[in-house]
Amino acid sequence: MGRGGPLVVAAVGPPVCDHPGVTATPAVRLVPMPAAAMARLLADDLGGAGAVLGVALPEFFLRERWLWELRLPQVSGDPVAEARILRVAVLDDGEVVGHAGFHTLPDADGLVEVGYTVVPERRGQGLGHRLLQALLDEADAADDVRTVRASVSPDNAASLAVVRAAGFSHVGEQLDDEDGPELVFERRSDRVTR
Repeated sequence: MGRGGPLVVAAVGPPVCDHPGVTATPAVRLVPMPAAAMARLLADDLGGAGAVLGVALPEFFLRERWLWELRLPQVSGDPVAEARILRVAVLDDGEVVGHAGFHTLPDADGLVEVGYTVVPERRGQGLGHRLLQALLDEADAADDVRTVRASVSPDNAASLAVVRAAGFSHVGEQLDDEDGPELVFERRSDRVTR
């Protein structure tokens, strides 16, 4: 995830799922969310944002305004950040099922923090696992990422299960100004532990 060039995450694995009552988890690809698409979303132009991305975005993306406001200044004018910070999660059939990315580019110690969201109507189907795995695959392939962090609300049982299943360890707690109390988890890059 260094500044040397973008890594674009394609699809994550064949459809599998280990959740009771769910027969398969579709493969997900992550498509970079350019600044132009975020700007259209901030203008409440869902169709225009979808046109920039080449996919139809769900109405849920209009409710994520806080995220576009936060990420747009981070990526504007920086093609590397634009390619890596935020992605749209798309199934093979073109359905957008969420978004995922890194809060920033890696810091000097090789730390990145992940974030992922599955649209409400698709939650509970194993897609959060797929989104996180795609981000971990990218982090593991990057030579400047040593540690991946995830901060999760103690009330978010689904996300807690996702990070624990992905091998994250609880390392502390923090009080986020926006989100309140969070449990902090970290995972060493597979490349570092090999």
